[in-house]
Amino acid sequence: MVVLIFGITNVGKTVTGEILAKKLGYPFFDLDDEIRKTFHMTLEEFMKKNPWLHERYIVKGKVLRSIIENNGEDMVIAVSPIYNARNFNYLLKRGNVIAVELQDTKEHIFERLVFSDENDQIYKDDEYKEEHREHYLREIQEDIQYVKGTFRAIQWKYFVDNKSPEQVAEEIARMLPEKIREKER
Repeated sequence: MVVLIFGITNVGKTVTGEILAKKLGYPFFDLDDEIRKTFHMTLEEFMKKNPWLHERYIVKGKVLRSIIENNGEDMVIAVSPIYNARNFNYLLKRGNVIAVELQDTKEHIFERLVFSDENDQIYKDDEYKEEHREHYLREIQEDIQYVKGTFRAIQWKYFVDNKSPEQVAEEIARMLPEKIREKER
């Protein structure tokens, strides 16, 4: 089974996906990492080379499809935001694909907020984050609102409620057999 984990930035897709993959004994893929490997560039370079969102989402959709088609039957993939559903909805219809959208409150997502530099190195800057709190809370809320339409075809919505990635992965693993049966009906 291919498990796709969707959600907005900083909701916990990658860490949850890594833990879930280990629990299931599946390989794990992160779409951002696969973009780096495929194009031999940082995400910042990828965004500069693909400045138009529409084009970028098409490319990300193609990389996602390539991961699924070239890496066996079972895997977990953390899908970095693709806010144009036509670039992934067709994958959701496949019998061997199940998708879950991780959701949380803007405040909880803000608590997890991290940054990355031009070399894709993740870092925390709590002072800067707090200084710009209202700005980031607004942006997170806008992202939450925007994806409601984009992720409409994703049936399985999982509300994180600030749980640890371990708890989330455990609950998703426990719920997965029932979600697979629902999809097969």
